Amino acid sequence: MIDAKTVREWGQRYSNWGRWGADDERGTLNFITPDRILAACALPRSGLVVSCALPFDANGPQSGVGGRHNPIHTMLADGGDAISGAQDFLPGGFNYADDAIQMPLQCGTQWDALSHVFYDGKMYNGRDVSLVTSRGAKANAIDKIADGVVGRGVLLDVPRFTKQDWLENGTRILPEHLDDCAESFGVSIERGDILLIRTGMMTRCLKEKSWEGYCGGPAPGLSVHCARWLYEREVAAVATDTWGVEVIPNETKDCFQPLHMISLRNTGLLLGEIFHLDALAQACAEDGRYAFLFTAPPLPITGAVGSPINPLAIK
Repeated sequence: MIDAKTVREWGQRYSNWGRWGADDERGTLNFITPDRILAACALPRSGLVVSCALPFDANGPQSGVGGRHNPIHTMLADGGDAISGAQDFLPGGFNYADDAIQMPLQCGTQWDALSHVFYDGKMYNGRDVSLVTSRGAKANAIDKIADGVVGRGVLLDVPRFTKQDWLENGTRILPEHLDDCAESFGVSIERGDILLIRTGMMTRCLKEKSWEGYCGGPAPGLSVHCARWLYEREVAAVATDTWGVEVIPNETKDCFQPLHMISLRNTGLLLGEIFHLDALAQACAEDGRYAFLFTAPPLPITGAVGSPINPLAIK
């Protein structure tokens, strides 16, 4: 059994602190060099664009745990205002609609910033947790990577590889599973890749029309043993169709989300959650190509520790 002591030891072993200088706030996105971006731009063949975002609406997975709720969409001006004459101050009878949305930044498809988790008083690159205040993060915030999430995307469709509709809750995805899945689909994992891993958990929830247990409950996901695999392959980012990327129940009794603590805090690996990967999985199965141009920039929200996104795969 892996314990908190081991998590700390692995955190030191797979650390990128100082690798790109004391001022670095981008972490493993530094692996995505201009050459890697240009190579990724040569991947599309059909021009098909596939969104990997779950709709941001009241039907999302959030249940209020941890203060997270589904988006609340409010109209500020609508057709009724035009009909009632509330917009008669506009000349010529021309009208408009406006709206607003209120939501936690991690309630739907999103990236975790490098200031999202910490332990022993430190976050990525040795910065003090006191830099994350009620007014936001003064370091490692999501706006620091506003131009940094574009490159070669790779989908590992684990249920398709194992010939299942979805992985059962608690299924651990081990490094050898990732290697075998990639080999089966004829794709390699390269330095600077943005790795999308489908477990089918969202597929199941949508089919059953129930999000029960999705947010923080038992789930398939990456084993903490993948920390070394991700570090050694110099992956730029990892995202899954689950709430928290890693397997739940966690493999540690005295550390919550150990892969986050190692890979996000120490390796500086960008983590994405609640990705809707079914349409992309179907497109990849149809053309047999599991690598593509991928872009998913966060909203440049100053000081935020996460951001909603609309990830796009271009095939």
